[in-house]
Amino acid sequence: MDFKYLPCPIKNVQITESNAFDSLVVIEDNGTPKAVADYVVESKKFDKAFSNDVSCFKVNNQTIIFCPLAINDYSDVREYFNAAKKGIERAVKAGYAKPTLLLPSSPRFKNGQLSAILGALAGLYVPIQYREASPANVSRIQHLFVTSADKTDIGEVLKQAIFLGSALQISRDIGGGDPERMAPPRVAEYVEEAFKGGRIKMEVISDQDRIEKDFPLFGAVNRAARAVPRHHGRIIFLEYVPPKPSRKTLMLVGKGVTYDTGGADIKAGGIMAGMSRDKCGAAALAGFMKFVEMASPEDVHVVIALCMVRNSVGEECYVADEILTSRAGVRVRVGNTDAEGRMAMADSLALMKERVVKENLKDPHLYTVATLTGHACLAVGDYTAVMDNKVAENNGHGLNFCKAGDILGDPAEISPLRPEDFTFHRSKAYGEDLLQCNNLPSSRTPRGHQTPAAFLIMASGLDHHDASSTKPIKYTHLDIAGSAGDIPHPPTGAPILALAQLHLM
Repeated sequence: MDFKYLPCPIKNVQITESNAFDSLVVIEDNGTPKAVADYVVESKKFDKAFSNDVSCFKVNNQTIIFCPLAINDYSDVREYFNAAKKGIERAVKAGYAKPTLLLPSSPRFKNGQLSAILGALAGLYVPIQYREASPANVSRIQHLFVTSADKTDIGEVLKQAIFLGSALQISRDIGGGDPERMAPPRVAEYVEEAFKGGRIKMEVISDQDRIEKDFPLFGAVNRAARAVPRHHGRIIFLEYVPPKPSRKTLMLVGKGVTYDTGGADIKAGGIMAGMSRDKCGAAALAGFMKFVEMASPEDVHVVIALCMVRNSVGEECYVADEILTSRAGVRVRVGNTDAEGRMAMADSLALMKERVVKENLKDPHLYTVATLTGHACLAVGDYTAVMDNKVAENNGHGLNFCKAGDILGDPAEISPLRPEDFTFHRSKAYGEDLLQCNNLPSSRTPRGHQTPAAFLIMASGLDHHDASSTKPIKYTHLDIAGSAGDIPHPPTGAPILALAQLHLM
């Protein structure tokens, strides 16, 4: 695989007890070396800011980057992620090229070591466009050494960190790439390179006429972009077939809007900036599939659809009041072209449902993952909003997903679906089935992040596979608008860690 597609810092991770490192990054916990702990106690007596900021000092002629923690009843494992990230960034600023991360030994957070490594790798991330433009700066350090304060074997922790770090790297590359570097055709090229030579099967649908025929709602969003070949939409399917008979099947659809102008309902007043991040759902799923490939589960079948499209504006763009028929045969009236994410995903979700029915797949669970609504940011802040259909809810999925996210520092909040969410989208006009959206931003719409999940259920035909049907299908919508991360910071990769912990770890 080409070097530019590898997680560059991960390539240079080593477990070591040697003296080759030039600085020691220490996270304050029970495993802090005594000499450092003594220095910290004395420093806190005369420096009131010592417990709040990362410090750089020398103890016994050894450079120490000290990362304080402020753990209380409401803290979680992300404290270790953030501390390690800040510590490594401080080491880089101080000019050290071979830091060693001293892993914590906290009894309270059993995944503190894993989270710390992931935080360090996040602090070393180099955006893909900078890596490609300046190969000499492909890595911010020469080596990252990793060792354990309690001298335990960290081989398994490091392996999981490399798997997850690789997944997060891919999601950051795609999600953080600008609208041209990660235009749909170039995303397809990147994904093909990232999975080349492995066991992941890949299909890219690039024929624009086929897209309009087989994925009509996606095709409507893509219509304006057809005028510019380099912006042509792509639907990318990735599939992992396990070596043994599967015990469950994960089928995930990601929103990959490479730039969202709002379309005819154009985003005005400066709010278009940052809309290159509207592809972070698809980006996270591409990363998740890299974790699947590296972990190679023996009995979990995984299928992913990346719906890569640019919501452009122009004389060919789709407009409000158009009536379109989805792949599932549902007649949809467009209400707002800035609600393009649900349109981009609905047909691929319908295809996943068709496969479940036709192929009798084992214990299927369908997901949509999207930076879908500003309302989710208002409702749950920087967390992922989890919306289960009744089949998934009856299986306890939402609570289990949130617990999995808490374990690895990828937190989520449950948002139950209610009858009003479905009523909101049912058309009142004869000859129409659904109204795609109202004419207000989601942030000004009551239950503005729950109703799109109801739309996706109905537009894809999943409402015919509810808990009382002969073929019930679990479905979950994950709105990551708040958790995906905003410019200028790299994407977070949410919800990769929660999905990996819940289904594969």
